[in-house]
Amino acid sequence: MSRVRVLVGTRKGAFILTADGTRQHWQVTGPLFAGWAIYHLAGSSADPNRLYASQSGGWFGQLIQRSDDGGTTWRPVGNRFVYEGETGPHQWYDGTPHPWEFARVWHLEPSLTDPDTVYAGVEDAALFRSTDGGQSWHELPGLRRHGSGPFWQPGAGGLCLHTILLAPTDPQRLIVAISAAGTFRSDDGGQHWRAINRGLRSEGIPNPTAEVGHCVHRLAMHPSRPNVLFMQKHWDVMRSDDGGESWYEISGNLPADFGFPIAVHAHEPETIYVVPLQSDAERFPLDGRLAVYRSRTGGHEWEPLTNGLPQRDCYVNVLRAAMAVDALDPCGVYFGTTGGQVYVSADAGESWMPIVRDLPAVLSVTVQTLP
Repeated sequence: MSRVRVLVGTRKGAFILTADGTRQHWQVTGPLFAGWAIYHLAGSSADPNRLYASQSGGWFGQLIQRSDDGGTTWRPVGNRFVYEGETGPHQWYDGTPHPWEFARVWHLEPSLTDPDTVYAGVEDAALFRSTDGGQSWHELPGLRRHGSGPFWQPGAGGLCLHTILLAPTDPQRLIVAISAAGTFRSDDGGQHWRAINRGLRSEGIPNPTAEVGHCVHRLAMHPSRPNVLFMQKHWDVMRSDDGGESWYEISGNLPADFGFPIAVHAHEPETIYVVPLQSDAERFPLDGRLAVYRSRTGGHEWEPLTNGLPQRDCYVNVLRAAMAVDALDPCGVYFGTTGGQVYVSADAGESWMPIVRDLPAVLSVTVQTLP
């Protein structure tokens, strides 16, 4: 029977949750790197034993940890992230120039085919790649050299590159999302980039339909359809059917269109999940009732999924990287909260149960399906 391994990054360490295919009984390992903020853990599709972790702290800075045995043991690898080919300053909130300053790694995306190749999205927004298992990192500077780079401004969480999508059918295609700049695509392995934000609209910026300046919270893609992209924006849930060339809104009958994560069902490319929040000021579930919303029609109609979730006095948030799915059948859906709960649905969202409670605030959740 297949197994699942859930990799959880929190503000005070990492946790690994494992279960068999029934997903009813869980073993909890951790905290790993206790006391450190673990912004992201990611497992390699090419080697299930290869894991990467982004370990960040205000005192010792940024470190990448690597495991070659599924998380039993870890060792620090590269910690040097140097911007290449400076492009001049970017803009701060008030429009004043601000130098590019490396703060942390927000997202790790291992190659689909090579366990030693891994991408890193960082703050201030840039894309790095390692081809030696994380020991050395080199920027792909073409992204910051995009003509809009000097006009990028940070969102509330910083100027972070938080999403990296790799296309299984085209190893040269890379798609990234930056808060609060927007979405960008490369079709030549990261040398050259285009902004792909046509159709996005963001109130509160000088030009609501500008090429850049949109606060994209998360992107999702089903591997069988790399041209169909789903987006949770600061406001609006969006969809593209042409690889990001154009976007249209699919918020439909959602009770609110503000949220952070978005995920796609492993076997149903038109089934997507979001977690609506009260507002961008009140970042908690509507009326204190935690609900995941599912669309089985690619975003045209939405339904609340609440069975097993708290329906009163719940004021947690679900952050952008804190939702994932497994590849079992039926598909498992997972999410973590800022209150330290990690929930699982072993039936594609019909019912939920907590795997663990009272962790530190959850920053990221990723899932590996193992033989």
